[in-house]
Amino acid sequence: MRENHPSTNSEDDHRSSLLDLARAEITESSSSSSSSSSKTRTCTGLPGTGSGSGPMEFQAPFPDQVLENVLENVLHFLSSRRDRNAASLVCRSWYRAEALTRSELFIGNCYAVSPRRATARFSRVRSVTVKGKPRFADFDLMPADWGAHFSPWGAALAQAYPGLEKLHLKRMSVTDDDLALVAASFSGFRELVLVCCEGFGTRGLAAVAGKCRLLRVLEVVESVVEVYDDDHEVDWISCFPESETHLESLVFDCVESPVNFAALEGLVGRSPCLKKLRLNRYVSMSQLYRLMLRAPQLTHLGTGSFSATEGDQEQPDYASAFAACRSLVCLSGFRDIWADYLPAIYPVCANLTSLNLSYADVNALQLKSIICHCHKLQILWVLDSIGDEGLQAVAATCKDLRELRVFPVNTREESEGPVSEVGFEAISQGCRRLESILFFCQRMTNAAVVAMSKNCPDLVVFRLCIIGQYRPDPVTQEPMDEGFGAIVMNCKKLTRLAMSGLLTDRVFEYIGRYGKLVRTLSVAFAGDTDLGLKYVLEGCPNMQKLEIRDSPFGDGALRAGLHHYYNMRFLWMSSCKLTRQACQEVARALPHLVLEVINSEAAAVDDIEILYMYRSLDGPRDDAPKVVTILH
Repeated sequence: MRENHPSTNSEDDHRSSLLDLARAEITESSSSSSSSSSKTRTCTGLPGTGSGSGPMEFQAPFPDQVLENVLENVLHFLSSRRDRNAASLVCRSWYRAEALTRSELFIGNCYAVSPRRATARFSRVRSVTVKGKPRFADFDLMPADWGAHFSPWGAALAQAYPGLEKLHLKRMSVTDDDLALVAASFSGFRELVLVCCEGFGTRGLAAVAGKCRLLRVLEVVESVVEVYDDDHEVDWISCFPESETHLESLVFDCVESPVNFAALEGLVGRSPCLKKLRLNRYVSMSQLYRLMLRAPQLTHLGTGSFSATEGDQEQPDYASAFAACRSLVCLSGFRDIWADYLPAIYPVCANLTSLNLSYADVNALQLKSIICHCHKLQILWVLDSIGDEGLQAVAATCKDLRELRVFPVNTREESEGPVSEVGFEAISQGCRRLESILFFCQRMTNAAVVAMSKNCPDLVVFRLCIIGQYRPDPVTQEPMDEGFGAIVMNCKKLTRLAMSGLLTDRVFEYIGRYGKLVRTLSVAFAGDTDLGLKYVLEGCPNMQKLEIRDSPFGDGALRAGLHHYYNMRFLWMSSCKLTRQACQEVARALPHLVLEVINSEAAAVDDIEILYMYRSLDGPRDDAPKVVTILH
């Protein structure tokens, strides 16, 4: 899936704020009795206390109480989740003060902690982020009914946080009733973001639009929005208040149903604070033109279809509409693109910092006509249809590029592919400030990857997806070990790595030796023996998320991580060589881990098709479907 709002920072790179609760609670319970006994005393000598005779005595607050008040004031300025987690482990008073001052709650795995425990621990939260299914759910590697239901979280939040203002959900199962509960429970609700979610439709969106009068942000991104039959479809755009709104961001590009354009035009017109607007493919170019005339203050625009419809009789001056949007810095959309309309965006290209063409099948010539104006561009998402020539044009112009994603038009393994090491190396030579790259291709050389590691040492995210299994360097026929090894050796800031191609245990040795900051590692069709994974599990102390599929790692590799699994968010292994006996041993050795075995109905009893292992403070969940077996 392609999120339609590029970002150089990912919350997946951070640990859940609640997953250190276990250690924090141990700290609290083991605190010295002296630090707690003094806090039970109360000041004497106040009016109405004592004997009532003689002058009133005044006693200053206890030193510990003063320190706690100061600490709470200081912690209000501490925004980093990692720093807050560390502070909460110092002692009992710090643990309590940190809980009282936390306003933002981040749950990296909805099953890692129960809603009851989370809301009991943090009582003054205004913003909540909850993530559900692991990333491989995006590739249909998990059963559709696996879980990640928002309902228990919604009920708990509604009861505990009546003042909740923001809710961000990712890969969660959300129903219309859930959204109706959110809309009815929080009088000051301002922000709802649903990324890669499913289970809801326009009825739920209508409830939020109609009841949340202070709503500023409504973003539905890469989600599966239910399409009802005609009798049940809801005109959700018309549910927004008829008066002037507080909307700052409205994103619905993934909603696969037409919208009431007259209502949308009216909504945009009475939303003077609107900065971000991303439209679905049912909004045509002529309609986009009318919306842009009403909202020249936009900074982020998703264009919808970027093509005309049969009913369009006139051809407005699209370039003038874009030129009027002087604040525009981010462009996306371009679905069903008509290349003849591309010149319309030329007037804003000079100011663009983000351009998403990942739904636009444009060729090198068409891209060059745009990119030559984009000297300020920092984020670029494209299809590989631009070819190596298009990438060379990007390298020649976009010297400040920080993030590049190149998606494939055709994922067939036997195809040659329009991008290769030629365009890849050109990017490394021209865009030396690059921090994040996702690159799909059919061929790649070690030399090009080594060049990338030397030319772009600030890389934090490196994801190279060579389509096809076990593909070597096409020039030398050697494994791709040296290329990926150079990435972990030369890119000292690297935290996320995804590998593919022909890879042996040697590359894992490089990762274990040099990848000390790597937190997320994704591996497919790689490795020789269990020794490869042992290198990683024993050498990468910051590893948080380990995703492995179709690789030869077995029981020995699994056991190698016993010392580290409690420090990880999750381990995913599918189509490997695990046995149920070894998985059972891990479950017994680490009782605070949840080991889920996900097998198809045709699988044998002892088969391990998928192992999904994660830490949890509350033990196994109670909503697992039949295809999931939880080992105890």
